[in-house]
Amino acid sequence: MTASHLKPLVAAMLLSPLLLGAAQAATTINLSYNGAPDPDKNAVHVFATNLEALVEEKTGGEIELKLYPNSMLGEEQERMEQVMSSPSLNVASFAGMSPVVPEIFVSAIPFLFDDFDDARTFFDEGQYWQQVQDDLRDRAGLELLAVVEEGGFLAFTNNKRPIASPDDFEGLRFRAMDPSQVALYEAFGASGTPIPWTETYMGLKTGVADGQMNPPMYIILGSLNEVQKYLTLANIQYSDQFLVGNAAMIDGWDDGVREAFLEAVQEANDKAREYNESKVDERIAYLEENGMEVIRPDEAQLAAFRELGQPAYLDWLGGQNIAQKYIDIALQDAGFESNSDDDAK
Repeated sequence: MTASHLKPLVAAMLLSPLLLGAAQAATTINLSYNGAPDPDKNAVHVFATNLEALVEEKTGGEIELKLYPNSMLGEEQERMEQVMSSPSLNVASFAGMSPVVPEIFVSAIPFLFDDFDDARTFFDEGQYWQQVQDDLRDRAGLELLAVVEEGGFLAFTNNKRPIASPDDFEGLRFRAMDPSQVALYEAFGASGTPIPWTETYMGLKTGVADGQMNPPMYIILGSLNEVQKYLTLANIQYSDQFLVGNAAMIDGWDDGVREAFLEAVQEANDKAREYNESKVDERIAYLEENGMEVIRPDEAQLAAFRELGQPAYLDWLGGQNIAQKYIDIALQDAGFESNSDDDAK
């Protein structure tokens, strides 16, 4: 073999350790979340798949995500503990976040936002949310990376009568997810009864409850339109979950990888938000086509909901040992002058 033939062989031998090292440098990180791996039924899955592709692309394959939908790695608390103790990612709901940062309940004050733009500005730019991010890192070693939409704004449904104002709630029974929802219903003259999501359809069908509240995506997911006649689009609460990651893991990456990863998170969330918002009218139309009567309260009616609902929720927050400063800052970020009952945006 001549010297000229040897040169490519020698070069390949010299490069092979580098290529092997590059292949070995890829790090696989688990990403866990709730719900089915179905983009039509789970907005969080849309975000997760976007993030999986973008992280691999932007980090040049140095980081790869492995997706675990349907709570495959455990329920909320188990998954949060995994992220605290190991290099991983998790999309948590309020049930996962609140034991560490109960202040997160402040972001669910009802009727806080008029639309998607209001909500996104609140989380992307607000001082309250920055404080929650800092608290989560200090208390649990977790980085709060993104607020992930899960289907739009919550709406009221019921099977008794059209609801356009708080007066229409009088005497009705509503399924409640937690005590804060009970407080909200009682403020309107209704009652709330805790019913797990898995039992909600049957509870509504048998009359254990007359109504409930969820975003249109979950109403479709649970086939609640089969047992509910009226849909009230009152923009009650912004429906969201939260991407968290092990802070030590993220801090341990070199600057280029960290920057690429954070860019991927931002872009994946932007794409998921765009997709989610584009589906809202389609989902409402689907529910209307399948027999639900859609009620769209006017500005005065929405103001009446807010004037009764917000104080009731704030009273509930007062019993959760949450410092008043979080409430004050959040209301300011959302465009309210104070937390008095008669303030308007």
